[in-house]
Amino acid sequence: MKYEALPSTGQESAMSDRRGAHAVLAFAMVAGAAWLLAAPLAASLVVGVGAAFFTWIAGAASGEPAALVPAPVVDLPDRTQEVIDAVDDALLIIERQRITYANHAARRLFGAERVEGDYRLALRHPVAADLIASDRETGDPVEIAGLGDADRRWVMSVRHVEGGAKLVTLRDRTDSWIAERMRVDFVANASHELRTPLATILGFIETLNEGRAVEDTAIRQRFLGIMMGEAKRMQQLVDDLISLSRIEADRFSVPQTPLALGPVIEEVAGVIRSGLREGGDRIELAIESAPEVRADRVQIGQLLHNLIGNAIKYGRPATPIRVALDQAQGRVRLRITDQGEGISPEHLPRLTERFYRVDAGRSRSVGGTGLGLAIVKHIAERHRATLDIESKVGVGTTVTVTFPVISRESLS
Repeated sequence: MKYEALPSTGQESAMSDRRGAHAVLAFAMVAGAAWLLAAPLAASLVVGVGAAFFTWIAGAASGEPAALVPAPVVDLPDRTQEVIDAVDDALLIIERQRITYANHAARRLFGAERVEGDYRLALRHPVAADLIASDRETGDPVEIAGLGDADRRWVMSVRHVEGGAKLVTLRDRTDSWIAERMRVDFVANASHELRTPLATILGFIETLNEGRAVEDTAIRQRFLGIMMGEAKRMQQLVDDLISLSRIEADRFSVPQTPLALGPVIEEVAGVIRSGLREGGDRIELAIESAPEVRADRVQIGQLLHNLIGNAIKYGRPATPIRVALDQAQGRVRLRITDQGEGISPEHLPRLTERFYRVDAGRSRSVGGTGLGLAIVKHIAERHRATLDIESKVGVGTTVTVTFPVISRESLS
């Protein structure tokens, strides 16, 4: 343990500082590490080391030499350091405005050279510095932004312990913050997507109820046709939302059923061709011999429907849609290529985001919900496949899904 209390005058003051430092580390280890390291082995380690460490503190507080305290089974300083450094949270001990201890996470966050002096040089954050300077405890953790990185979010707490020292805990909650922001955006987007067709339907119902359009058969039929289209759009959106939710719920369950992708491609292509009023011959298949993969047949069919459907919607009329299956570098590769207008490079990283559209107006006009590629991405992830989208403006787009093959060992 590389902990050093601040120098002081008098034996009693030195002993008090030492007791305070030991108490802080014990608090950090037992209250912090036991909370964070939830695995049974880690919890046992924390409890065992914690009990022995408190015995060590008791000896220090009594003023007796360490030799008079029963020796623990483990090497306390080294083991305690390992436990506290294993905590993901950044832990700082501050005494008289100086950092007297920083665990590994804190050294990584602020830099090893900055955690050896005045805490204000390390933190350089007005809210964090004010919280530490205050004589009151924070009580509930306080969320701060921009510490270390402008895009990161932290939860900070300050605890006062014996001897005037302060234990500062910083937990990185950036991932949670991003997930929450995505959830809020998702709810807002879903609400908007449902509200728009619903408003259209309600508007036409009100018009029909007024009676002016009831007597005109042509107008009535046109209104009913629009209402039917908007209702189907809402139904498709709800179906996609339910589908996406189910796929996400199964994301940790890798499919185990061997499946040959060739017959599934032929089946889906046939269904799509039969559903097209014209241009069914645009879909060209190039299926080579390829090993089986472990896959969910229903989800693979959904993936193909979405990708081929997108190629038809956004490809130029009368241009071919090529669906190819082959084996490359020990993996099974599926490629769907269209000859559409293409997509600008700045849009490519966001195409699989929910409700993201390059051209919102065109997407709605061709019947898109904005969830198709998000569903494709999650299906690929569940199958441990990679998804790659390449596009060139004026040339077209190619979507590639590459699946791992079934190993020979698993077949034997």
